[in-house]
Amino acid sequence: MSRTLYDLIGLGAGVAFILALKGLSHPKTARRGNLIGAFGATLATLVVFFYANPGSSLPLNNLGWILGAMVIGLAVGVPAARKVEMTQMPQLVALFNGVGGGAAALVAIVEYLHLGAEATTAEVIFTVFTVIVGCVSFSGSVITFMKLQELMTTRPVIFPAGRFIIAATLVGVIGVGGWVVAALGTTPLLILAGLSLLFGVLFVLPVGGADVPIVISLLNAFTGLTVAASGYVLDSV
Repeated sequence: MSRTLYDLIGLGAGVAFILALKGLSHPKTARRGNLIGAFGATLATLVVFFYANPGSSLPLNNLGWILGAMVIGLAVGVPAARKVEMTQMPQLVALFNGVGGGAAALVAIVEYLHLGAEATTAEVIFTVFTVIVGCVSFSGSVITFMKLQELMTTRPVIFPAGRFIIAATLVGVIGVGGWVVAALGTTPLLILAGLSLLFGVLFVLPVGGADVPIVISLLNAFTGLTVAASGYVLDSV
């Protein structure tokens, strides 16, 4: 497959996502919008298998692992989506959103390890951004799921010096992010991921049950930013 055709199909998938968002904005067109979004995601996934980048140092030689991961995802996702009650849809959205953010963060970490010292400053910055926002989205979405599913208290969880701890964690995340950009290395990146996961938990715990849907919307936006940034990390924009 030529690069031009690859780019055109990718553009078509992007248009499908935009049309999906438009359809999801109204109850009458939500079903159609969802199907269009699924088509766009399937198209974007399949086109990767038919395009080989001649300049890539990492050819598609792990097809078994990739297909295995897809089968596991389908085996878990399809039954969950079919059996969930409409009243439990926010929980499902939170869970799927968290998985998306976590997956993008993992992709960025793996690509960072692959590039090593050859990574440019821009690639490292996008990696740091993807890891931070993706991990926050993942851990925060897990907490929102647990609150909505009543696996934990739906009331705000307030602890002594909570604001100070949250602020200190955020400062730590920013500081370690700067450390990754300046010094590179696996250790600071893993520390960054751990602090970001902690910040996501601390960020959502003080939120009460009635405000959780608002947080889900915010975390959805976080995941969107994470996936977009991971495209820059993979040089696939």
